[in-house]
Amino acid sequence: MCGLAGEIRFDREAIDPGAIARMNQSQRARGPDGQGLMVFDRFGFGHRRLKIMDLSDAAQQPMFDPGLGVGIVFNGAVYNHNALRQELQAKGYRFHSSGDTEVLLKAYHAWGPRFVERLNGMFAFAIWERDSGRVLLGRDRLGIKPMYLAPVPGGLRFASTLPALLAAGGVDTGIDTDALHHYLSLHAIVPPPRTLLRGVRKLAPGSLLHIEADGTQREERYWSLNFERSAEEESRSFDDWKAILLDGLRAAVKRRLVADVPVGALLSGGVDSSLIVGLMAEQGVPGLRTYNVGFEDVGGEVGNEFAYADIVAQRFGTVHERIFVPEAQLLDRLPEAIAAMSEPMVSHDCIGFYLLSEAVSRHSKVVQSGQGADEVFGGYHWYPKLSGSARPVDDYAAAFCDRDHAEMRAVLQDAHLGADATRAFIAERLTAPGAGDPVDQALRLDTTVMLVDDPVKRVDNMTMAFGLEARVPFLDHELVELAARIPSRHKLAHGGKGILKEAARAVIPHEVIDRPKGYFPVPALKHLKGRVLETVKDALHSRAARERGLFRADYVQQLLAAPSDHITPLRGSKLWQLGLLELWLQTHLR
Repeated sequence: MCGLAGEIRFDREAIDPGAIARMNQSQRARGPDGQGLMVFDRFGFGHRRLKIMDLSDAAQQPMFDPGLGVGIVFNGAVYNHNALRQELQAKGYRFHSSGDTEVLLKAYHAWGPRFVERLNGMFAFAIWERDSGRVLLGRDRLGIKPMYLAPVPGGLRFASTLPALLAAGGVDTGIDTDALHHYLSLHAIVPPPRTLLRGVRKLAPGSLLHIEADGTQREERYWSLNFERSAEEESRSFDDWKAILLDGLRAAVKRRLVADVPVGALLSGGVDSSLIVGLMAEQGVPGLRTYNVGFEDVGGEVGNEFAYADIVAQRFGTVHERIFVPEAQLLDRLPEAIAAMSEPMVSHDCIGFYLLSEAVSRHSKVVQSGQGADEVFGGYHWYPKLSGSARPVDDYAAAFCDRDHAEMRAVLQDAHLGADATRAFIAERLTAPGAGDPVDQALRLDTTVMLVDDPVKRVDNMTMAFGLEARVPFLDHELVELAARIPSRHKLAHGGKGILKEAARAVIPHEVIDRPKGYFPVPALKHLKGRVLETVKDALHSRAARERGLFRADYVQQLLAAPSDHITPLRGSKLWQLGLLELWLQTHLR
């Protein structure tokens, strides 16, 4: 897990080493164990390294093989790199390191751009050919690792974070109108290729970007999630699917133990993280470290799940750490969490995850985490509502969207109000080939888009702020493909995630499964008052906000007058959405 950066020139201008160095410096937290910079001809590449696989200097990046004439910068972890190395050695390739980076470089040389189809893991990379001048950018199937792009006059820059591109300079920081519509409708999610800034784009998950020496670019989709099933799969029994799923889960967790440092786990106390810990214990992980974060009780609601996490930790004999975060600390550290965001993220638990990552990084460099199970196995409340729906676009939008286009007219000033980009996006994605059932359509949209740009991005940003690598077994692409073949009725059973919960009974205590789903309330970010309300008010009334001119003044005043009266259908604060965006812009566009 690292941070990569680069610039490719298509004209005769020289690469600016200072721009690459500034991108590297911006991403130093992603790779605290080393850095590298390489500039030659019309290429410039930078890298920050977090040592997880092959701790020696032989795995330093940028990595270039002069015999093959191919180089790479890479961020991520490829879990089947040992098997691929053996296959490549049989073809005559020689290796000078034991990690995964050199495997990717030589796999590209051996098999061409479609080598990515052989990879199991999370990855973003840039590979270049010395002689042809071609460059290939790639991103893993589920978008676990980021890749941001910024066209500049005569060239293209790329990096693991959006702020790194801003640090390089020369980026158009005007607001993208369609992206703003998405942000205000989809819980701050802006689907690729857009970001909120006109001058920055992001490579879509499961995609390759082919770049020729003359600047010609071609994006290729190498993976998509298909929910079509055979007659045998449709009729297979619940118990048979449960057994198949448990095997798939075991394989996904086992793969993510590949490392040259110990692998721990984030243990929330819920089914998903508890199952991961149980499966890691099955593999005999010695001295397994687990971590749980909790907050103050609020309004009669318990702010932690320590009791459930303790049950799991005791059952499997883990070295367990409770991390308690007072509300005052949450609020004090909020600006740091905003600074760590590549894009603005309104989820209340961003700050909690940020502080958890800081504590965990003192003892572990790699952890497994439970993100993705709700999207992959049908855990959210809107999936049953879509079962048998005759109008899935309407029903999905009603359950998921924070605002409809009519309300958007009241929110945005005319210069930033375009067409109903969000409704069009939802309709396009739900009706695409490969999923006929409305529940499957929603699961596909959530898994391949909403998950990528909310929980997955949150995990990447907050953990990498402290050089902590998070691995997400529920997003193993083979497991996700398996889940897509399971009929939706098995996922919706028992109130949601039925097939996963029943598979989990073979591994974890029933007390963790047969319990209400919990959450970590951060009331100051939902019912704004006190310091947070004043901070948001100052941001939205600032000169910078007035000059930006995004929001209508009367709408802002309406929210400020009664923040708790303006809550989204998914229980988020409409005021916090506006305030967080302005705070993020002021943090990163200085």
